[in-house]
Amino acid sequence: MSIIVQKYGGTSVGSPDRIKNVAKRVIAYKEKGHEMVVTVSAMSGETDRLLGLAKQMSDEPDERELDMMVSTGEQVSIALLAMALKSMGHEAISMNSSQAGIYTDSSHTKAKIEKIHSEKIEKELKKGKIVIVAGFQGIDENGNITTLGRGGSDTTAVAVAAAIKADKCEIYTDVDGIYTADPRFVKNAQKLKYITYDEMLELAALGAKVMHSRSIEFAKKYNVALEVRSSFSDAEGTIILKEYEGMEKVVVAGITCKKDEAKVSIVGLPDKPGIAALVFGKMAEANINVNMITQSSLSQKSGTNNISFTFPLGDFKKAQSVIETIKKELSPEEIVFDDHIAIVSVVGVGMKTNVGVASGLFAVLGKNAINIQMIGTSEIKISVVIDKNRADDSVALLHEHFKLDKLSQ
Repeated sequence: MSIIVQKYGGTSVGSPDRIKNVAKRVIAYKEKGHEMVVTVSAMSGETDRLLGLAKQMSDEPDERELDMMVSTGEQVSIALLAMALKSMGHEAISMNSSQAGIYTDSSHTKAKIEKIHSEKIEKELKKGKIVIVAGFQGIDENGNITTLGRGGSDTTAVAVAAAIKADKCEIYTDVDGIYTADPRFVKNAQKLKYITYDEMLELAALGAKVMHSRSIEFAKKYNVALEVRSSFSDAEGTIILKEYEGMEKVVVAGITCKKDEAKVSIVGLPDKPGIAALVFGKMAEANINVNMITQSSLSQKSGTNNISFTFPLGDFKKAQSVIETIKKELSPEEIVFDDHIAIVSVVGVGMKTNVGVASGLFAVLGKNAINIQMIGTSEIKISVVIDKNRADDSVALLHEHFKLDKLSQ
């Protein structure tokens, strides 16, 4: 008998009828002999509604209390699904993060899972019950409720699958797999049959909304078999795995765009050891994730250099406060913030063994008068920072250039 973990997103459980449909799908698996663990998000729109209430209380709500409040959305979903399953004649039990033993660090609103004590989940499975676990949330060592950041239910599902050594983890969403680009903006985007952990990790971190990047990290670390599928059809999805035959022949597997970033340029910093450590140490202390970084020395005579980096747009005010302390300590010549940028990236394992991707990318953007502000690379990705107004154009142009509309696997 295999153990399957399924995760359903907010759209999939967005109404009582949709919750009943999820229950029917889960029951179909159960009746085939599988042991079932289900992780669900809050009903679509519920988290935004709760955040809106918080904003009516304070411009910057206390993060501990914010986690206490928004975690209720998932608790409503798991209880409703358990009720639906029971009404259809199947034993089920819902569990919040404390009951499921999901422990995190204490970084409220973006906590990371540290361990899962899965004994209670496994005990209920042995009783023949369908176990429904609240996604997106955990508890820290002091018993405080924490949340994992938007999309964190994916991470919950994969982490639980790893903890209970599930045979498979299926991520159900409102799309039927991973595409070469966002099909809402690129009409001829193609669904991928396979994608590697590394490619998916890059795409998720760089703006693809289908899966949470930390969930891919868990899947890769613990080799969790993963499939992204639609909760509204029985069509095959996209399988995410370590490697597949012919993967290096696919030079570019996907193009993505991240519009929720901001940039700061610090001009005229002292050109000496320890400056970068000071700047990014203070960002880390404020729990602000830095994405792309560029540094340039002006000249040995000037004794100064410039540092530019991007960070989440949601941390804009917090970053301004951090940079103000840096300004007092280092007295740079100028500080320039920009909250109107986008990061466009091309990703593919095949880039390791194929040349010309970077030159092609730069040529396409240059030909279409799209200015590049920053460049970042790894073995399997090239990212550029551009003006947000040209982001969608860039993705479509690059998708056509790399012939992803004709991609076959």
